[in-house]
Amino acid sequence: MYFQIATWLETRAIEAQRPVVAGGSGERYADRDRLMADVTLLASSEMGGRRTGSEGGLKARAWIVNQFRAIELTPAGDHEYLQPFAFTHLSIRRLVMPGPARTRDDNAANVLGRVDGAVAGAKPIIVSAHYDHLGTSDSAIYHGADDNASGVAALLAVARYVRTHPLRHPTILAAFDGEELGLEGAKAFLARPVARSAVLNVNLDMVSRNDHHEIFAAGAYHHPEFKPILEDVRTRARVQVLFGHDRPMYRSGGVDDWTWMSDPTSFMRRGCRSCTSASKTTRTITARQTPPTRSTASFSARWRT
Repeated sequence: MYFQIATWLETRAIEAQRPVVAGGSGERYADRDRLMADVTLLASSEMGGRRTGSEGGLKARAWIVNQFRAIELTPAGDHEYLQPFAFTHLSIRRLVMPGPARTRDDNAANVLGRVDGAVAGAKPIIVSAHYDHLGTSDSAIYHGADDNASGVAALLAVARYVRTHPLRHPTILAAFDGEELGLEGAKAFLARPVARSAVLNVNLDMVSRNDHHEIFAAGAYHHPEFKPILEDVRTRARVQVLFGHDRPMYRSGGVDDWTWMSDPTSFMRRGCRSCTSASKTTRTITARQTPPTRSTASFSARWRT
């Protein structure tokens, strides 16, 4: 009974925010056509679903490296833009499906770039998005247009803007590998001292589809200092910015806490403040993502970095 009441109250709290005033008329910082081109390429059949270590995953990685180089980000990996890592994946699915329960991946890598800040000695801000997805199954491609080609496209838009408009803090742009297999890229990244010194992580995960042109900024419950900043963003955004999906189960019932469902989990376990942006529609659809659709294009047309 308590669980149902908590779910109802949390849902009511989210609904009470609607309608949020949106349609800001300020400068548009991201190019819609380029966003869609980036999503379309990453979600194409050529990329084969971008599973970690697969041929398609390696193609996606090489393409992101080339984009970082074209933007002229400073390399921030162990080998220029790359931070290679290895991990062992334990699959619960193998309890009921054929195949090995334990697999080793020695060919994973994050793609890392940096833009220096305007204030000497300031601690870095990490802007992240995972580029891997589910690959293929029975010859069917899990394209991952929204999960998470959309996040990578937004990451690149941020990189292009910050490269010509540096922030006060250094900005590290991180395209993580291995998220679908246990947040492995974020874990590997946080083994680096510079990552553990970060003042903030902004994570972009599934940001391109919502029929009502809404996007959630999840994290203000854990970090109330985000709220005034995000309230200001609300007044200027071309999409409706909502708060929620960041409260623990004992407070929210069955309303998911997204801050513990993707790469921000690794940052928060390290004590780093994290805010994740995601659109609600995609959190309830099946894992097999289709290629980019008109709804993706319509929503991305309103994106602002």
